Amino acid sequence: MDLYFLLPTISTTFIVISAVLVAIGWILIIKGKKEAHKKVMIAGAIAALIFFVIYSSRTIFVGNTNWGGPEDLEIYYRVFLIFHITLATVAAVFGLTTLTLGFKSKFAKHRKWGRVTSIMWFFTAITGVAVYSLLYLLYPGGHTKPMWQAIFGI
Repeated sequence: MDLYFLLPTISTTFIVISAVLVAIGWILIIKGKKEAHKKVMIAGAIAALIFFVIYSSRTIFVGNTNWGGPEDLEIYYRVFLIFHITLATVAAVFGLTTLTLGFKSKFAKHRKWGRVTSIMWFFTAITGVAVYSLLYLLYPGGHTKPMWQAIFGI
């Protein structure tokens, strides 16, 4: 197993862990366990942050994986990928906002934002696993240059 496969596997695992923790946090708050909810949601945010650090590092130093599937499916993959990236970006902003509202004890707004944020996060995790499956399991693709090599022409 090389870095081209190992890092995406680890990062995808962390985004799934974050979604599972968000689901657990949701259950805890429904049961009125506020302190446990807070701890689990912070753990979920940390798991998402670990995902982001690994993903960003891989993009910069290893590169991204090109589509390796049939050409006739590539347009569908690209549209799906753009949807996933957009959803993940919006969900991350919502997540930071929801966490901030919780830390500032603005619980009415936190509750409203949290419902939307958690659902977006579940879809982000699901579409992220789908992208991973397409690129590394179903249609393993080629590799691009790491960003730093592209920038410096190495």
